[in-house]
Amino acid sequence: MKDLLDKACLAYYQDGDPILTDAQFDRLAELHNYHDVGYTPTDGIRHTYQMYSLQKCFDILFPPFHVLGKDVVCSPKLDGAAVALTYVNGSLFQALTRGDGIHGKYVLDKMQHRVPATISLGGIVQITGELVAPDSIENARNYAAGSLNLKDPEEFKTRQTIFYAYGLEDDKFGFTAEYGDTWTARMKYLAEQDFATVHTHMTKGLPTDGLVYRINDTYDFNSMGHTAKHPRGAFALKEQQEGVVTKLLDVKWQVGKSGVVSPVAILEPVMVGDAKVSRATLHNMDYIRDLDLELGCDVEIIRSGEIIPRVVRRV
Repeated sequence: MKDLLDKACLAYYQDGDPILTDAQFDRLAELHNYHDVGYTPTDGIRHTYQMYSLQKCFDILFPPFHVLGKDVVCSPKLDGAAVALTYVNGSLFQALTRGDGIHGKYVLDKMQHRVPATISLGGIVQITGELVAPDSIENARNYAAGSLNLKDPEEFKTRQTIFYAYGLEDDKFGFTAEYGDTWTARMKYLAEQDFATVHTHMTKGLPTDGLVYRINDTYDFNSMGHTAKHPRGAFALKEQQEGVVTKLLDVKWQVGKSGVVSPVAILEPVMVGDAKVSRATLHNMDYIRDLDLELGCDVEIIRSGEIIPRVVRRV
């Protein structure tokens, strides 16, 4: 299963051509305790500040941080390609894809056509955000991510994409703002610098995949710290894909085109989406053992990419 999820990460973050939907990836990652996000590009450059991923939450009643007495803000979670911009003494210096959050791919030759060349802050500033395309475009997320892989910047300029900022970090201990140092104040500052932001600009008509909740006060947010992967002061509320439960009747072994022998679940026929499913992949014996499967047990089925049936857990 880890190989499948690693492959899905590579396809999503590097190629912009997902092999699993977000909901399917989230369900498989949760069930199999998979926490890796992104990929490490072979030609990667180190981010000025690490780009953390957001912890996913599927129930607003159980957020992963204590919010009593805190000012919490909510914003849409745009579904595009994450990019980090670095400004040095007010001038655009670097633009990187997310990569693995530590190293990213250089895309300044393209992003310089979508963001301001200068800002009024001195020192070293990293602005993070999402390059998105209108949801009227088929596979809008793939379209936006794929545009960053174009070799010709002139072709990139013809793409219907826009950069929405959602984060600002600087090398100072505080951010000078009229109403204090908060996330909303930082977003208002970026809007004044001619950035579109998820707080100040309309996002209707853009692809989203959930909501982001975070502590507004920057000091409180930073005081909560980070895990190795996530900030503790923010989380993403997402809708989890529901699978369909059926019965495992038998296991057959088949030989693939490459000559590899793999197990296939024979299922009590059930409708998953608009297709009747009676067989699903089981990958290998370790996968069967990990799920503790036995004949006659109930299992949950999803269709990866709305095509390939997979057994994701024993019910």
